[in-house]
Amino acid sequence: MDVPGQALSLVVIDKLPFASPGEPIVAARIDRLRASGQDAFSGYQLPQAALALKQGFGRLIRGATDRGIVAVLDGRMTRKGYGRVFVESLPRCRVLRSPEDAAEFWAQGAGRRGATGA
Repeated sequence: MDVPGQALSLVVIDKLPFASPGEPIVAARIDRLRASGQDAFSGYQLPQAALALKQGFGRLIRGATDRGIVAVLDGRMTRKGYGRVFVESLPRCRVLRSPEDAAEFWAQGAGRRGATGA
């Protein structure tokens, strides 16, 4: 779905976008990496999921004047060591940690474009 400009101001991502290891293509790639002694998680699954998250982020922030919040509700982004891979894959932006932070973001930026909270 493509919703450019002010019509979209919030993207909610409920869980990190890891592909299902049961999907035939994903399973085959994992098996191939494991057979060659490589770590399939850090070498394939994690980078692919980080790319998918970045693409989801891009649904909201498409240009310099776009403004809004990308809410990632999956606690693994901050609880797990690999969460930093996701954070580092995203464009630099203000990080909001609570509903109060989000309310402040909207209040401070009312009518202002070009700011992003994640």
